[in-house]
Amino acid sequence: MPSSPDPDRRPVAGPAAGKRRHDAAPALSTGCLDDVRPGSLLVALPVLTDPTFAGAVVYVLDHSDTGTLGVVLGRPSEVRISDVLPGWSELAVEPGVFHVGGPCETDTALCLATRDGSEPADPDSGLRQVAGSVHLVDLDCDPEDLDGELTGLRVFAGYAGWSDGQLAGEIAEGAWACVAGMPGDVLAQASGPELWRAVLRRQTGRLAVLSTAPADPSAN
Repeated sequence: MPSSPDPDRRPVAGPAAGKRRHDAAPALSTGCLDDVRPGSLLVALPVLTDPTFAGAVVYVLDHSDTGTLGVVLGRPSEVRISDVLPGWSELAVEPGVFHVGGPCETDTALCLATRDGSEPADPDSGLRQVAGSVHLVDLDCDPEDLDGELTGLRVFAGYAGWSDGQLAGEIAEGAWACVAGMPGDVLAQASGPELWRAVLRRQTGRLAVLSTAPADPSAN
């Protein structure tokens, strides 16, 4: 499995929102594209019925006028990190498995970690800051060099990507809410539906009310 994708290569992805429910209520006020930035979360709303993203929480890694890249949180696979990247398994949080990061380049491994300290990471350490204490990890580096510096690590297979203008259209249609993320979201032990509810409970107004609804609209 190749290591992390080139951060300068923007994704070209198919529509993430898929079909909208015909009986859907009017779109919520969920922020705008200006709220999307590294470290923010895209939370799927009930009008989004694509099974790939229904009930998803996506952590945004990169966003520019050429596209957006992120990873879906809370979707563990059955593939153990120790079977593919044994050197990194000791630094990974439980469960020590790959998480399904999205439908793009599913044979690519992308690693996120949190680290202590307010000082910037050494540029030669293999860490690249995303937001706050969350960093992308170069899996071609020696994991022993990072032992003791990281507070947690998770490896994702694949990622979610939107080409220029695509995400803006989906937000305008009410498919996604963009909210502030927290470092703990990246390493959360909660499953996808549990994380979806937990993130919405942190919000106010109608978004908070949605936390009591099914994460996957097909469950209705």
